[in-house]
Parts: sequence; structure tokens; C-alpha cells
Amino acid sequence: MTPAAPRGARLRRALEAASSRPSKNLRRRHWQQIREQRGRGVFLLPALLTIANLFCGFYALLLAVNHRYVEAALAVFVAMVMDMLDGRVARLMKATSQFGVEFDSLADVVSFGVAPAFILYSFALSGLPRAAWFGAALFAICGALRLARFNVQTGTADKRFFIGLPIPAAAGAAVSTVILLQGTELTRWIQTALAVGTYVLALLMVSTFRYWSFKEIDFARRRPLQTLLVVVLGVMVVATNHEIFPFLLFVGYALSGPVYRFWSGRAPSAAPIALEAPRESH
Repeated sequence: MTPAAPRGARLRRALEAASSRPSKNLRRRHWQQIREQRGRGVFLLPALLTIANLFCGFYALLLAVNHRYVEAALAVFVAMVMDMLDGRVARLMKATSQFGVEFDSLADVVSFGVAPAFILYSFALSGLPRAAWFGAALFAICGALRLARFNVQTGTADKRFFIGLPIPAAAGAAVSTVILLQGTELTRWIQTALAVGTYVLALLMVSTFRYWSFKEIDFARRRPLQTLLVVVLGVMVVATNHEIFPFLLFVGYALSGPVYRFWSGRAPSAAPIALEAPRESH
């Protein structure tokens, strides 16, 4: 009779263990769901920044319809900040995806292609002949082509350079010109110059001129103090000359591609790089 007691005790323990397994499995599945939800939240943050970029582009269109051109230009600049942040955040969180890449490009078409083109048209080109304001349409079309070419060439081009003027830089040159000329009388000569400049920016985006991407420069890690001083100085310059400085910055960058090509006599050599996620400013 004595061996039966240990067997009975073992049986009771086995039954208790079997009854406790479902609760442990439920707890395990619960924590797994929490981790999956946290992962989806990581992917959601870059998408929210891209949505903010798209919203700023749409808001710029609404402001331009109401002839609030300075506010519309500022909305485009805010969209640029959102565009820079979404790629950085996605790489820091290791949340890059093909969906994010395509969504970012679609948002850029609106914020940096359609919105600046409409701002230019409403601001100065609407009263000109069709051949003049067609440059605004060409700006949006070339911007879309520039983004498509960037997505195709990512991973095969030299990451030190952009091929063609990046669309945020073209948008910056367009809206900074509007800020510079706001409040001045738009004569026929100024309107014609803006129409010509719109054509030039559109063609630069689909050109083969190479523009420095500044990806190789990492001052924040190598020289953090100098970088902080440069940022503070830049903010002070922009605050004191907010009409002129953005115009000089973006127009100077737009001209740097052809100037470098003609100055050097040849295009800079391209070195192939490894494939990487294309969530940079295009």
C-alpha cells in the first residue's frame, strides 16, 4: 500500500501542472501581442512624419488659394523638415520598408512638386501667356520624374552625389523666391524672369548634373562643438535676413551642379555602393 501513495501524489502533481499550462500559454501569447504592437508603433512613427509632410503640402495649396503666399512658403519649409526627419527616424528605429519609401515619394510629389508649382502660378504666372505658366506644370512633372529616377537608381549611384537637382531643393528655390518678392510690384520683366526660372528649375531636376549630397560629412560626431556653433550662427543669420538668406542658399545650391560641371570640364566619377533604403531627401 505504501507505493500507491507516492504514485497518487505524482498523479495529483501532474494534473495540477496540466491545469496550469493554459494560463502560462495565455500569458505568453499576451506578452507576444504586446511586443508585436510595439513593433507596429515603431513603423507607425515614420509614417506619421510622412503624413505630416503631406499635410503641409496640402495646407500650402490652401494658403496659396487664399493668396497667403508667405505662409504657404513656410508650410513647404516645414514639409522639408518632416521629410528629413522621417528617413532619419526610420533608419534609427530600423523600421525602413518598401511601403515607407513609396509613401514618402508620393508625399514629396505633393509637397515639393505640386504645391510650389501652384504657389508660383498663383503668385506671378497666372497673368502671363500659356507658354509662361506652363512652366509651373513642367515643374510638377519633372519633380515626379526626378523622384521616380531616384528610387530606381538607389543602390547603384554614388551616394556622395545626387543626379539632378533634388526636388526639395528645387521647391526651396521656388518658394524662397516668392518670399523674397512678396510685397514688391511684379512687373512684366519680373514675371517673365520667374517663368524662365521655373523652366530652369524643372530641367535641372531631370538633368544629369551632380549635386553634393553631404552624406559623407558627419560633423555632429566628429566636431560636435563646431557643429553646434555653425547651427546657432545659421539660425541667427536666417532670423536677421529671413527673406534673402534662404533664396541665396537654395538658388546657390541649384546653380552648383552646372557650375561644377563646367568648371571641372567633366562629371565627377561615380563609385558604386551597396544597396540601402532610399529614405533620403531626393
